[in-house]
Amino acid sequence: MQNDIHPDYPFVTVTLADGTEFTTRSTMGSDYKSEVDSSNHPFYTGKKTMVDTAGRVEKFMRRYGNANAKQAVAAKEEEEAANAEG
Repeated sequence: MQNDIHPDYPFVTVTLADGTEFTTRSTMGSDYKSEVDSSNHPFYTGKKTMVDTAGRVEKFMRRYGNANAKQAVAAKEEEEAANAEG
């Protein structure tokens, strides 16, 4: 086995979003703070949240959301025209 090729493996303190701390070893070398854990992640809490990244929801609604409404209006107008004719 070669000497001096392995990285340092010091103890680090991991702090979770809810304030829980534990010590482990890591090659990262510094303490770690997590923003997400089981106390606030939607998978564990059951709360669904919609994250709108850079207007993607609005872009989708502009592209596809009104298409169904337009189709419904067109179908209703055709139905009314058919009923008026005969």
